[in-house]
Amino acid sequence: MLDAALDQSFVTFDRVQKSYDGENLVVKDLNLSMPKGEFLTMLGPSGSGKTTCLMMLAGFETATHGEILLDGKPINNIPPHKRGIGMVFQNYALFPHMTVAENLSFPLEVRKMDKATREAKVKRALDMVQMGAFGGRRPAQLSGGQQQRIALARALVFEPELVLMDEPLGALDKQLREHMQFEITRLAHDLGITTVYVTHDQTEALTMSDRVAVFEDGRIQQLAPPDTLYEEPENSFVAQFIGENNTLEGVVTQIKGPDLCEVKLDGGEVIDAKPVNVANVGDRTRVSIRPERVEMNKDRLQEGAHTLRAEVLEFIYMGDTFRSRLRVAGNDNFVVKTRNAPDQLRLTPGTQVDIGWLPQDCRALDA
Repeated sequence: MLDAALDQSFVTFDRVQKSYDGENLVVKDLNLSMPKGEFLTMLGPSGSGKTTCLMMLAGFETATHGEILLDGKPINNIPPHKRGIGMVFQNYALFPHMTVAENLSFPLEVRKMDKATREAKVKRALDMVQMGAFGGRRPAQLSGGQQQRIALARALVFEPELVLMDEPLGALDKQLREHMQFEITRLAHDLGITTVYVTHDQTEALTMSDRVAVFEDGRIQQLAPPDTLYEEPENSFVAQFIGENNTLEGVVTQIKGPDLCEVKLDGGEVIDAKPVNVANVGDRTRVSIRPERVEMNKDRLQEGAHTLRAEVLEFIYMGDTFRSRLRVAGNDNFVVKTRNAPDQLRLTPGTQVDIGWLPQDCRALDA
């Protein structure tokens, strides 16, 4: 039975499962609730189940078990063209034999709108994506970025309440992709459209979303706003998949309280960390520390910080930051990012250095 929170949601997956062969589940007991107007990204590696979820919501795939609801109404048995959902794909999916204006007019004709209404809506949609002067061109006469804008305009032209996007920026170059990230987010929020966005690009997910659902092995590993996901990963998979992350292996030797445990690293060093999904003394753990939380300048270390001896293996100048690769507690790939400041140490390979961080920036996760 759905609870009250799900009843209030606009998009709902209720115990949804999907299997293609009747044995292996691609999506496992998915429960997800989205309010109206949210921009939610489904993020994960290939084969994690995120695209299958999007296709079930669109109606191109059918759930093996469970229910999908839109605005409180079950849509499992409603065909895709009757769901009123806008779709944007990576390959644009524009009709090559039609002009830009005809491509946009097509979904309006299907909905039996009169000519004057169609023309007004097409003009508005083209203006929204800054493509008002391109209505008479064919898709082949447009660049990739322009085609993606038209695909976006076509998804918005009939003013859907829900838009689904499947890796829509994957074919664009880096600079154009970053510009389109901003454009899509702005449009979605300005128009109040509920958006489900699928990507395997973590930067895209962090910069665009209200919340991110991290998928792995057919399940949501964590669902949270981008800053929570990055700062407070709930397990080792999320910590490793989102952003850059350092890990040190060890064993929990003492539980000091709800927010502090002692870990003996495999190299013999003892550190304190925040226990996230370890519960008992003797538990194996993988300790997680973000590269920018580590301090290499002793004068800047805060009170209560841990220090460990490290050997510099690489020191790379990156303009606004320095990136150091260190050997720490037997790990040769421990990375530290420090900002380019006048008092920042510039180190040479082979140098021994004391590094430090605060216990609360260090999370004891599953092994």
